[in-house]
Amino acid sequence: MLSTGHGLIRIESTEQAEDMERKLMRRSLLFVITLSAVALCSLPHLAAGDDEACFYCGMKRSAQGHSWMVIEYDGGPSGGFCSLHCASIDLVLHRERTPIRILVADYFQKNLIEADRAHWVIGGAKAGVMTTRAKWAFERKEDAKKFIDEYGGKLATLDAALKAAFEDMYGDILLIQKKRRTMHMDKLNADHH
Repeated sequence: MLSTGHGLIRIESTEQAEDMERKLMRRSLLFVITLSAVALCSLPHLAAGDDEACFYCGMKRSAQGHSWMVIEYDGGPSGGFCSLHCASIDLVLHRERTPIRILVADYFQKNLIEADRAHWVIGGAKAGVMTTRAKWAFERKEDAKKFIDEYGGKLATLDAALKAAFEDMYGDILLIQKKRRTMHMDKLNADHH
């Protein structure tokens, strides 16, 4: 006799027991594969050809592939962000959740890499995304140094880049609001002519 939690099943032979065990293993394996497929499809950074938009500013991944970030929290992914600026906003707004993985695009290759393993460059002459002081990530230290040689900036860690993003937030938000007001006024003026 075998208990399944729903009652008792009478097993007559060892062969019957082995057959039942194989069926249970196949069903369990099928369940795990199905669950894994659903989980993989729900991760925004793994969906091929997906041109998602940043949750906060609406910039498209296709345009910001060199600075794109993804934060995965203990309760599942939060989504994709155009830059460290917008990813930092998400970290602040979800401070009750624990980030288990932060991915960032390699500036040159545009592939997502572990942000804490990246070689970051803060500052330099190259304009940043949603910020006046740029923060770029590179998978290889040689690439970060090559970038610094061409555009300037300072080699840094993820912690230093996050600190810089939080320090810059007030000025960046003011600049973004000013640009939006100007664009709005330009649109109003164009509509009246």
